[in-house]
Formats: sequence, C-alpha cells, structure tokens
Amino acid sequence: MSSGNGGIPQPVPVSPEVMTAEAEARTVGAAGARGRIGSVALVIGGIVSLQFGASVAVLLFPRAGALGVVTLRLVAASLVLLIFCRPKVRGHSRGDWTTVLAFGVALVGMNSLFYQALDRIPLGAAVTLEFLGPLILSVATSRRLSSLVWAALALGGVVLLGREGFDGLNLVGAGFAVAAGGLWAAYILLSARTGQRFPQADGLALAMAVAALLSLPLGIASAGSALLNPVTLGLGAAVALMSSVMPYTLELLALRKLPASGFAVMMSLEPAAAATAGFLVLHQALGWAEILAIGLVVIASVGAVRSAGAGSH
Repeated sequence: MSSGNGGIPQPVPVSPEVMTAEAEARTVGAAGARGRIGSVALVIGGIVSLQFGASVAVLLFPRAGALGVVTLRLVAASLVLLIFCRPKVRGHSRGDWTTVLAFGVALVGMNSLFYQALDRIPLGAAVTLEFLGPLILSVATSRRLSSLVWAALALGGVVLLGREGFDGLNLVGAGFAVAAGGLWAAYILLSARTGQRFPQADGLALAMAVAALLSLPLGIASAGSALLNPVTLGLGAAVALMSSVMPYTLELLALRKLPASGFAVMMSLEPAAAATAGFLVLHQALGWAEILAIGLVVIASVGAVRSAGAGSH
C-alpha cells in the first residue's frame, strides 16, 4: 500500500509479471482439464469400437474359426499400422525392443484367449470375466482409498451384468476369459510403457507386427485356405480396424494423460459396451438387471476418472 493523497492508503497495482503468471497458470489448468476430458473420450471411443468389432468377429467364426479370426485381425491391423505409421526400426535401445516384444506377446495371447472364450460362452459373460484383470490392476496400482470404492461398485455391476450369463457357463470358456483378463492387465501396463518410449503409435505398430507373426502358425494350422476367401478377408479387415487399429491407438494415446489405475477402472465400461453390442448385432436381449449393471459401471468409471484427476494436482 502507498500513502499518497493526504495519507490515504492507495492500492499497489499488480505487476505485469504477476498477471502473466496467473494467466499462464489458468491456461495450464484449463489445458490439463481439456486433456483429461479428451483422454476419456478416446477411451470411450476405443471401448465402443472394440466391442462392436468383437460382435462382428463372432459372426465370422463359422468361416475361419476363433484362431483364424485372430490371425486375420492381427495381420490386417499390423499392415494398416505399419503403412500409416512407418515406424523406424533403427535407433531404439534394447529396453525399447524388449518392451515391444513383450507388448506383442501380450497382444497375441490376450486376443487368442479371448476369442477362444467367445467361441464357447456369450460375449457379455466373456467380457465380464475378462474385466477382472483390469479391476485387480486398478486396486493394486492406485494409492487412493476411493479407488477401492469405485472398484467395488464396478465389480458389483460386472457381477450383476453377468449373473444370468453365468448359469451353466462352459468352464473351459470361462477359464480362457479369466486368463485373457490377466493379459489384459499386462496390456494396459505395456501400452503405457510403449507410449512413453515411442512417438505416436510407432511402438504399437511394431508390437502388432510381432503379434501378427506369432499368430500366423496358429491361424494357418486352424483355418488353412479359408483365410484366403475374399469375403472372409474383407470381414477380417473390418474386425481388425474396429477391434485393433482404432481401440489400441486411441487407448495408447489416452494412457499418455490418464494414470493406469484410472484407465483400468474405466475399462469397467467394457461389459456394458459388450452387452449393447450383443443386443444390437447378435440380438442378445437386455433385461432390467443388465440395464442396472450398466448404470453401476458407468458411475464407477466416472468416479474413477474424477478421483484420478484430483490425485494428479
């Protein structure tokens, strides 16, 4: 304060440096909020694309079998990503290549096990069991007590969603789904690590190529010449775009902004999306229990993202 004008205190004007700093802080805060919202939108887009792609894959099983569809999906996805990303194969460290190889193994294992499950049990039940992997990951990696609440709420919705589908469930198919969930948790961690080590989607393209090469022997042994049928190839390419290229790219980009714990609980939307895709594509009806379950997992996902955002400040 100054004492000019007869001793009456006068306010000291704010310096330009302080005003600039405050403006920059507001801009950074707004950009961070927009970044989190954008990451959430990327995750939701990937979830919707993945589950509708899975429902199309089920329709393709009679033509090429589960392992044949996995091969078509991974090969087509790797070709698309390699063409558009044109990743550099030189200049990477041993750790970079180890991450890519592990990511590729997780991709082929997760997809093969999940499609084996889909060949034996309904889509909603398979995704419900598979979700146990990300759910456990969200609790294990988060240090916030609220994560336990959101994880419990999501688990309640998941159990409710799969309640009717678990009656008389094929145990082998259920085992495949649970094993796929374990690799799904590994996929989340490796996707985040790959996104940190490689620019854009380069690491994903390289990992997808590894997964495609690993799946080729299994697909050829299972489906043989059926993989070369033009209609089968076209449907396989559509499945690849919907179930691999779009969701994996969107999730990899989202994991650069979202913590692994928040992302994992957001995956609780997967069973709801699977039930919706099953209803629209495979004509699997939704009851009141399923609708209530969808509401629970949506609330859990929103709460998890808000908690993750609050914990990052």
